Amino acid sequence: MVVWQNEQLCLGKKAHHGPTSDGYEPCRELWESCHDTEMTLVEIVDLCRRCHRLAPFTNYNGNTFSAIARALIDRLGLSSSQSALVRSLAGHIVAGVAGDEEVRAFRDFCEGLG
Repeated sequence: MVVWQNEQLCLGKKAHHGPTSDGYEPCRELWESCHDTEMTLVEIVDLCRRCHRLAPFTNYNGNTFSAIARALIDRLGLSSSQSALVRSLAGHIVAGVAGDEEVRAFRDFCEGLG
């Protein structure tokens, strides 16, 4: 699913899709070791952040893992405004550009989910 997501993003932008020699295998191993485990939304977003940092693909690593996090958030049945806010926070966390306040807001929101 991760490879497919990256391939779709690359096709849409007419960019090369392919694995990197140094990041693909460690990312695959990390993803496979975690993806069948029940995780909180905070843990899922952190997994996506960690995978993004490994840069498993030649293009659109951040977009790939942000799209995965967004798809999971969309399944929560939140209001459109809540969903937009949480997707934005998650995307910033995955990209590694979230400040402490954003991370705290995301964690607080997730804790409120129960």
